Amino acid sequence: MERFPLSPGELPEETDPRESADTATATVDEQGIVLGWSEGARRLLGYLASEAIGLPVTRLLADAGGGTARRVPPEQERWGGTVALRHRDGRRVEAGLLAHRWTTAGGAAKWLVVAPVPGRPRMPWSETMGEWAFSQSPCVLAVFDTDLRLMRANAGMERTLSLPEAVMRGLRLPDIAPDPVSDETERRMRLALETGEPQQVRAFARRTGAGAAHDWATTLAPLRDADGRVRAVCLTAHDRAAQEGDRQQAALPHEADVRIGTTLNSARTAQELSDVVVPRLADFVAVDLLDPPPRGDTPSPAPAPPVTLCRTAVRSVLEGSPELPVGIGGAAVYPPLSPPAECLAAGRGAVYGADHPAVAQWVAQDPAAAWIREYGTHSMMAVPLRVGGVTLGLAVFGRHQRPEPFDPEDLRLAERLTTRAAVSIHNARRHTRERTNTMTLQRSLLPRTLPDQSALEIASRYLPAGTESGVGGDWFDVIPLSGARVALVVGDVVGHGMRAAATMGRLRTAVRTLADVDLPPDELLTHLDDLIIHLSADEAGPEGAGEAAGGIGATCLYVVYDPVSRRCTLARAGHPPPAVVSPDGAVYLLDVPVGPPLGLGGLPFETVETELPEGSILTLYTDGLLQTRDQDLDDALDRMFAALARPASSLETVCDRILTGLVTCRPDDDIALLVARTRALHGDRVAAWDLPPDPTVVARARRCTTDQLTAWGLDEATFVTELMVSELVTNAIRYGRPPIQLRLIHENTTLICEVSDSSSTAPHMRRARTYDEGGRGLLLVAQLSQRWGTRHAPVGKTIWAEQSLAGC
Repeated sequence: MERFPLSPGELPEETDPRESADTATATVDEQGIVLGWSEGARRLLGYLASEAIGLPVTRLLADAGGGTARRVPPEQERWGGTVALRHRDGRRVEAGLLAHRWTTAGGAAKWLVVAPVPGRPRMPWSETMGEWAFSQSPCVLAVFDTDLRLMRANAGMERTLSLPEAVMRGLRLPDIAPDPVSDETERRMRLALETGEPQQVRAFARRTGAGAAHDWATTLAPLRDADGRVRAVCLTAHDRAAQEGDRQQAALPHEADVRIGTTLNSARTAQELSDVVVPRLADFVAVDLLDPPPRGDTPSPAPAPPVTLCRTAVRSVLEGSPELPVGIGGAAVYPPLSPPAECLAAGRGAVYGADHPAVAQWVAQDPAAAWIREYGTHSMMAVPLRVGGVTLGLAVFGRHQRPEPFDPEDLRLAERLTTRAAVSIHNARRHTRERTNTMTLQRSLLPRTLPDQSALEIASRYLPAGTESGVGGDWFDVIPLSGARVALVVGDVVGHGMRAAATMGRLRTAVRTLADVDLPPDELLTHLDDLIIHLSADEAGPEGAGEAAGGIGATCLYVVYDPVSRRCTLARAGHPPPAVVSPDGAVYLLDVPVGPPLGLGGLPFETVETELPEGSILTLYTDGLLQTRDQDLDDALDRMFAALARPASSLETVCDRILTGLVTCRPDDDIALLVARTRALHGDRVAAWDLPPDPTVVARARRCTTDQLTAWGLDEATFVTELMVSELVTNAIRYGRPPIQLRLIHENTTLICEVSDSSSTAPHMRRARTYDEGGRGLLLVAQLSQRWGTRHAPVGKTIWAEQSLAGC
């Protein structure tokens, strides 16, 4: 019995025994139970598979006690020897077995037992076969006699030394290839003859016409006769460089998966393809893409010749890629019947030699193909870049330094690499289209212009995320409210792409709708939280309708500023707090209680109120401004504070300074920035009167209004304003509760009339019927005013109406 070492991982995870009638195979577990049985095993022992599977292997042994197989050490991985087996009919069968232990994916150990089946005549070994093996071996083989003269040389030796065997026979190696390398090899051959020990040399000769010796792995082995006498020396050699090249080429598919398509950039992917294939597959390559690229994913016919492509990437073993007259970004034109045009039309790659008629015709009719002859290109491939039936471009490979031509295996490898690149280029272009569509949608949903209002001076910036990240769902808005107040909102939808942009648009619309009814910040965020929960349930479908929101998330900061009181009311849902610059230059973050992000549900939001002096700068932003790849949060805050602390002539300058100081590269996330400087409406622009709940006070309210409008120089607005004041005060006395207050606000070209009372009941406008005595007051107010509405407070409400003074 002879033992052969074998590593446990050398056999495949699931071995499929060869169903050859000439070879018997069986699979046996560690307990000695037969698990698999081949047709060859049936011929050897007569058992059908249904009869053998499940039997103990000892039932198949002829020797009592189990034979030599029982004595295999448990740690041994391979066993070989002769075993006496018992045929199904009872006769004894001597068989030479080879058994391998291997481990399945589940960790179970098994034995694969193999034995030849006797009976079939086999081809005998002959001198002819020995001659074939010597002459056709891929290695370099040569035999030298005791005088170190060449007796035999195979085709590899002839090819290496560029001489036929008939010319070299009878000559010493230094005579065949005069060179110090040959002298050293002959010295080692003599040593092998004298000592009888094999010798190793790195290079046995220099190749004719080559400037340096090949890195050969060469063995010089003595050949002995039957009596043990050394009668000759056998030279065997393997080209290490060729073997290394083969190994590198075999590793190309794996390397391509790692190196090709690292970015969503078509030009970069084309260059990555070029960098992978040169020099390991080709001496040069040019990658040309269709421009403009095909639209959509529908299979399209190849472009008709002559074909004009955009040269996107080149690579050569020669510095500067001198073979290719068309540089990056230039137009590569392939005429009809040229190899590239033929391959594009056929939709598949092909190999061409320099003497191919299509190549000769191309060189003859196209001056741009002169590089083929000029640089001695003897072999080339043209391979279309295709994915899903869509042609994206073409890759042209060439060899002029490596002597061997491209073969079908090279073409298959090139097609695999170009397909990998085509998939990445296609994905990059699809991502670009999707990003463009998403940006178009998002731009249409963001405010194009900020509304006119006098409470705040406003500047804003929006910076989309980088190409690979995709456009996100950041947004901002400025919403005029009643009483000359203004709402500022900044939000961020989790995620990127079309879905995030669409969700952002829905949230922005919802914020505007809720702001129109003058909800306090905490109540507004609560309604947004409910909205996102409903949106998530809709996206989840009926199965997820009762589950908590998980598919959509967002953060939001909502701020209301009142220029009359100079008070700022804020609430935030998982959003960064705003920064404030006081008129004296101090910079700080407002202490706003942080609420949960929108979409969690069930958790409250808290409103905080603070007074901001006139001239304060309020900065709202999304987290993309601070969470950049090259700085931590504290460093980002310091940079933002430094930018805000510097005096600036305008808020536009403040925005530019913030982005310049914090954004040093294309951001991974969207950035929304809103900067506002507070203004104030002073007492000379606001008038207020407390009114008793007496119907006779209506006349007094009209007189006070007339006097105030005269003081403001707004006499032309007196008639309309008196009518509105009369109706609003009358409704407050009739349907509301004291205390009652009338307030007039003169804001540039707008006059605001407000009547407040402590009742929370809101009036409803309705159309009075012919004989109704009431019901026409609010209808009259709506017709006389530019807009009107109701604003609720913790206690009571305010009915307000605005009219334009542009014509006064």
